[in-house]
Amino acid sequence: MASILIKQGLLVTMDAVDSVVRGDLLIENDRITSIDAMGRAADIVIDATDCVVIPGFIQTHIHLCQTLFRGSADDLTLIDWLKKRIWPMEAAHSAQSIAASARLGVAELIKGGTTCALTMETVNHTREVFRVIEETGFRATVGKCMMDKGDEVPTELHEQTSDSIAESISLLDEWHGKENGRIRYCFAPRFAVSCTRSLLETVARVARERGVMVHTHASENSTECQIVEAETGLRNVAYFQNVGLSGKHVALAHCVHLDDDEIDLLRETGTNVVHCPSSNLKLGSGIAPIKRLLNEGICVSLGADGAACNNRLDMFTEMRTAALLQKALHGPEVLPAKRALRMATIDGAMALGQEKEIGSLEVGKRADLSIIQVNRLHTTPDPRDMLSSLVYSAEPSDVQTVIVDGRVLMRDRQLLTMNEAIVIGQANLESGKLLERAQLG
Repeated sequence: MASILIKQGLLVTMDAVDSVVRGDLLIENDRITSIDAMGRAADIVIDATDCVVIPGFIQTHIHLCQTLFRGSADDLTLIDWLKKRIWPMEAAHSAQSIAASARLGVAELIKGGTTCALTMETVNHTREVFRVIEETGFRATVGKCMMDKGDEVPTELHEQTSDSIAESISLLDEWHGKENGRIRYCFAPRFAVSCTRSLLETVARVARERGVMVHTHASENSTECQIVEAETGLRNVAYFQNVGLSGKHVALAHCVHLDDDEIDLLRETGTNVVHCPSSNLKLGSGIAPIKRLLNEGICVSLGADGAACNNRLDMFTEMRTAALLQKALHGPEVLPAKRALRMATIDGAMALGQEKEIGSLEVGKRADLSIIQVNRLHTTPDPRDMLSSLVYSAEPSDVQTVIVDGRVLMRDRQLLTMNEAIVIGQANLESGKLLERAQLG
């Protein structure tokens, strides 16, 4: 693998003391080998003058299978959104449309500076997503969605418990740890409403035995919370704790509607929360208590969710929106730019259990990073606080170069592992076919 020297960039490291230094960064093979590489030579030299170099964004809640649904499921609350649009469209997916959806999503993520994602796919064709991750060079932890109960679930998505578990374990055996650990598997039960207690208990046991993550939704919507409590006698987080789904290997997306006891459980068990501010706003789900969760020492990271409920996969938007929402609720000093950027980088790595490998620019860590142009109209003049500019001013189009595992995936806005025109063409073609199959009108 070629060595890479990034010259004269402002390095926003996100290390333990949030060091910001100007200098050269050297990558050899898949690792950062020097943060002060003045006078060093390399196979590839990238001039980062007028640029900021940051750890690649880590999005901890994404649905690549839903990228083709962008603009097709607007203005609905969560349960109606699922039953009327998302589930019928997921049921209509083919292997070809899943692949096109995943490529479109990964391309958008890379162009916006995201280098790693935790994703939940649909019930079928998850191997196609893994193949896209493998061929594009992106880093991801991917899970097959598990659904073995629920009202108005299309036949194509309604699984037998044993079949759901067997296919999940098969995917784990086939993909977990591939590409030198760049590709990982997680169990992904959709949410308590869609899963039997038996399935959740089995997932909890096998995930611990195999040392893999569990990625699910929790307490996103008040109606969802009412359904879970009516069926189980417990609130969402308490129910997951009761079936064994808690701990540092568990990521709960949303957590908008929590009571004090649930927050205590999250803190005591070290369970991770994924904040999806734009999705929560668009679906009218509410605003998660992020200030309280952070004050309690709970790990909170960020995700765009899916293009069906956002409609962007843009971490700049999520950082800015997360910060502004908490300021509106609790005052302007809450969730400053530095904290939001940590949520988008090193805290995402912590949620994935990969903080020793990714999430900051440090010698010995994997070379996952983005180079961002900052001499633009909307980022001028040079701020005293560059982190402020990154969180409140910068946009995806400012990202110039993206590197994952020491491999350049985008340079000068040009994708190198995908043909952008072909990705767009295939996505439009497969989207039309999928909507015809779904018969949504």
